[in-house]
Amino acid sequence: MRVVIAGGHGKIALALERLLSQRGDSVTGLIRNPAQASDLEAAGAEAIVVDLENSSVDEVARHVRGADAVVFAAGAGPGSGAARKETVDRAAAVLLADAAIDAGVLRYLMISAMGADRRADDETSDPVFAAYLRAKAAADEEVLARAEMQTTLVRPGHLTDESGTGRVFLAPSTGRGSVPRRDVAAVLVAVLDAPETAGQTFELISGETPIEDAVAAVGRS
Repeated sequence: MRVVIAGGHGKIALALERLLSQRGDSVTGLIRNPAQASDLEAAGAEAIVVDLENSSVDEVARHVRGADAVVFAAGAGPGSGAARKETVDRAAAVLLADAAIDAGVLRYLMISAMGADRRADDETSDPVFAAYLRAKAAADEEVLARAEMQTTLVRPGHLTDESGTGRVFLAPSTGRGSVPRRDVAAVLVAVLDAPETAGQTFELISGETPIEDAVAAVGRS
């Protein structure tokens, strides 16, 4: 399997790259900063420098052509203002979807956000975080509107850097909770291996169910 990951230097993306490369998959990470390339290479991924905020559909399509799936793991990150939530968390996600369609790559995984399906103002009083949730909600809606795409949206809870447990709770609505980034990456691998999860949107927190069983149950729902 060849997988292209937008936001290839994020913590979840690096964990995903390690998991995929360790099992023999071909992994490419799209990054904006060339100084990050060595970290991707250490994780077993090829690094391609491309600025998704300032790229065309054609340019990104060249980088994803021949892939079996794309994963949107990019984000404006902490410390960025509301404007970059729009240009990265929404616009770059939509750009990746359109580029993938143009390149004939129809499997799309999106790391979304818990609360993206609810009113942002009800979720937080922080205006920047509210802008982030609105941007993620708009990205989810616009990507899902590409009917030809086989899209799965994963909405993790509070992310931690703890060691993964391999056990999670996946459901359309899980309630509040946290989850290690390593378990999020492992869930993404299982979702890539489960095409029946296309069209599904689910929240993800730590739980008691082994990841493969949890993903299989979501795929049957």
